[in-house]
Amino acid sequence: MLSKSSAAATPEVLDEFYRELEDFSLAPLWQVQETALISEPTSKAVPYIWRWKDLEPKALRAGELIGTADAERRVLMLLNPGIKDRIATTNSLFSGLQIVMPGEAARAHRHTPSALRFIINSDGGYTTVNGDRIPMSPGDLILTPNWTWHDHGNDSGKPIIWLDGLDIPLVHLLEAVFFEPYPEDVQPVTEPIDSSTAKYGVGTLRPTWEDRPSESYSPLMRYPWDQTWAALQRLAPNVDGSPFDGVIMEYTNPNTGGPVMPTIACHVQMLRPGESTKAHRHTNGTIYHVVRGQGHSVVHGKKMDWEPKDVFCVPGWTYHEHVNASSTEPAVLFSFTDTPVLKSLSLLREQAHPQDHQ
Repeated sequence: MLSKSSAAATPEVLDEFYRELEDFSLAPLWQVQETALISEPTSKAVPYIWRWKDLEPKALRAGELIGTADAERRVLMLLNPGIKDRIATTNSLFSGLQIVMPGEAARAHRHTPSALRFIINSDGGYTTVNGDRIPMSPGDLILTPNWTWHDHGNDSGKPIIWLDGLDIPLVHLLEAVFFEPYPEDVQPVTEPIDSSTAKYGVGTLRPTWEDRPSESYSPLMRYPWDQTWAALQRLAPNVDGSPFDGVIMEYTNPNTGGPVMPTIACHVQMLRPGESTKAHRHTNGTIYHVVRGQGHSVVHGKKMDWEPKDVFCVPGWTYHEHVNASSTEPAVLFSFTDTPVLKSLSLLREQAHPQDHQ
């Protein structure tokens, strides 16, 4: 049975006892029980949208002012205004806008945080990953996984801009961040151009002479937009799709069918003309980039209007729903989340809104 506290446990006695505990770096859990074990998740992160009309001129100005010799990466960080003490866009994910000017290179390095690049503007840009030079075109998803050497370059006459996505907040929390610069500014190209796409770009086929990679990330470093868009167009007329996300598809590791990286899952979704989804929430936080179309999302009861190239975030366990404002054209959103981490820890939960909409 439950026991009662001692009659001797007066406020004065307890105050003295608690002060004694501090001298030994101890503290009573029962005083903070309700804070430590809450009924459902709460997040410091808040829903927020970064608009392209604001982002692009700031990125271009950064390109004019700061050289790549003085910035390991010329990135404008998308910092969540609700998280004041960490570099974070959601609780466990970071996003930023990176720009490489004509003729520039961003020096080679590697780090333990996993990274992705969703290409916004590029005509002649490239990323080299472990000796494989990968061309960049708008809408392409490029991976630079954990501890892979990578550098970027721009052989075109125009600036190239992409959206970065990394698990930096999570890896910092785990105290597992390592970073190493390459001995030279850029790494040599040791593979045929875009070799991972040649080997793994058709998901139903793979080269049999190569052993399955032991790494947990995808061996495919580039997911071309033309293939992604074609897949959405083929599927959209023939399926009901998700009531919460429309026609949504996951970028997958061709070796496992799972997420592209062990800490980050990437998705692309089409909202068909006039489509509006039901509201739901899940424990994973999500960062969205508007690829095409116009519409709005209702996040925690707040309407966010969006248009192409805008970026917005939805913290974990926050109700959200999406609406395509056009009656004739589809809208497409790219997103990345920390779903794989939560799923592997049996912490992934989802809940539909009881009234379908906020």
